[in-house]
Amino acid sequence: MKFGKNICILNVGGTKYAFTREVIKDFPLRRVSRLHSCSSEKEVLEVCDDYDRERNEFFFDRHSEAFVFIMLYVRSGKLRFVPQMCELSFYNEMIYWGLESSHLEFCCQRRLEERMSDTFTYVSEEDIKAEVESRSEEDQVTRLAPETGNARWLERMRRTFEEPASSLAAQILASVSVVFVIMSMVILCASTLPDWDTAKNNTVEEHRYISHRIIEAVCIGWFTAECIVRFIVSRDKCEFVRRPLNIIDLLAITPYYVSVAMTALTGENPQLQRAGVTLRVLRMMRVFWLIKLARHFLGLQTLGLTLRRCYREMVMLMVFVCVAMAIFSALAQLLEHGLDLETSNEDYASIPAACWWVIISMTTVGYGDMYPITIPGRVLGGVCVVSGIVLLALPITFIYHSFVQCYQELKFRSARCVRSLSSEFLN
Repeated sequence: MKFGKNICILNVGGTKYAFTREVIKDFPLRRVSRLHSCSSEKEVLEVCDDYDRERNEFFFDRHSEAFVFIMLYVRSGKLRFVPQMCELSFYNEMIYWGLESSHLEFCCQRRLEERMSDTFTYVSEEDIKAEVESRSEEDQVTRLAPETGNARWLERMRRTFEEPASSLAAQILASVSVVFVIMSMVILCASTLPDWDTAKNNTVEEHRYISHRIIEAVCIGWFTAECIVRFIVSRDKCEFVRRPLNIIDLLAITPYYVSVAMTALTGENPQLQRAGVTLRVLRMMRVFWLIKLARHFLGLQTLGLTLRRCYREMVMLMVFVCVAMAIFSALAQLLEHGLDLETSNEDYASIPAACWWVIISMTTVGYGDMYPITIPGRVLGGVCVVSGIVLLALPITFIYHSFVQCYQELKFRSARCVRSLSSEFLN
C-alpha cells in the first residue's frame, strides 16, 4: 500500500480493529489482504465501503458480531456459527470476507447443508420461474394498459380461476367447484346402484331420476364453463392445453357430451345403453373429477409433487419388485409343480401364475387364494415375504423424505398466499 499511515484501522459495523501494514499484507481474510495491493483510493473503495485518509480508516458496512467470530477463526483456526443468527446470513458474511463452507467446523457444515437444502426446497426453481413470468406479465400489462383497458381485468380473472388462494373471490369460486365435484361423484356412485335402473321404469321414482339427471347436467355445465373461462383468460393457450390437470378436466367432461350424443342417436333404449361398453367406460371416466380436488387441497398437491420428483425412486422400486418377482416365481413354479408331477400344485402350473403369488406375498397382502403345499415351497414363501419387506423399505426412505420436503414447500407457498390475501383484504 503506497499511501496512508503504517497503522491501518478496520471499522466493521462500528467495531474498530488496528493492524500494521505487514499484518494486512498476510491477513488470512482475502478481502482484507487485498487492501495491501491497492495503489489509490479508487481501488480501496472497490474493496471497502468507505475510506478516511486522515485516520487511515477502512469502513466495512457488515455485521460486526459475525466479524468477531471470523476474527476468532483468524486467531484460533476454528470457525463456528454466531448464536441466534441465521446460518445463511453468516455464510454470506463468510463469502464476503473470502471464506468458504469448508472452513467451518464439521457440525456447523452439516447445519449449513441442512439449512441450504431447506431453502432450496422452499425457493425452488419452479417458484423462481413463476415469479419471473408473473413479473414480466405484470410489466407487459403495465406497458399495454393505455392500449388495452381489459388487460388488468383478464389478469385478475386468470388469478381468480388458477390460484385459489390469491383472493377472497378465488376462494369462494374454489369452494363452489369443490361442492360441484362432490355432487357429481355422489350422482356417479348412485347411478351404479341396482335401484337406479328400476327407477327409470318406475313411475314413482321417475321424478327422482329426472332430478338426478338435472343435477348431473348442472355439474357438467359448471365444469365446462370453468374450463372455457380458464382457457380464455390463460396467458399461453398451448401451455394451458399441455398441463396435466387441464387434460384431466377435458377427459372428465368429454364423456358426458359423448354419451348425450350417442343417446340422441340411438334413442332412450335402456338395452342399447347397457350394451354399449364404450358408454360405460366413458361414464366411469368421470371419476377423474376427483383429481380436480388437487387444485384446492394441499395433501393431493403434495402427493402429485412427490411422485413427480421421485420418479427415479419409483422406477428403482419397480425394478426391485420385478427382479424379485421373476426370481421367486421361477423358483416357486419349480418347487411346487416342476419337481414332482404326481403331487404338483396346479396353482403354480406356470411362472405367470406364480407371479401373482409372489406379488401378494412380497407386499404382505396374502389373499389366501393360492399357497405352497411343499416344505421347500413354504421356506421359499418365508424368504419371499422377508425379501419383499426389505426391498420395499429401501426406496421408501427417500420417497418419505421427499414427501416431507414437498409438504413443507407447499405449506410455505400457501402461507405466503394467505399473507398476501390478508393484506389485500385489509387494504
